[in-house]
Amino acid sequence: MSEDNLEKQLNLEVEMMSTNQLTNLGNQAQGMGLIAGHGFRAGKYEILRQGEFLLLTPMEAKKYLENLIKEITG
Repeated sequence: MSEDNLEKQLNLEVEMMSTNQLTNLGNQAQGMGLIAGHGFRAGKYEILRQGEFLLLTPMEAKKYLENLIKEITG
């Protein structure tokens, strides 16, 4: 495998891990009743909460969900 292909594969694996982590955070927040739904939409991450929707970058969504969960769990 060439170095370029290896780098692409590693980047893809890191992206998948980040996506899985974000999905897990969304599922946790939804399971706790903090949000009504979540998922990717048009390259952004959508969070449904209290009748409103937030459209954030994946990094912003991760921070938002982590803070939301932290508020409840301490």
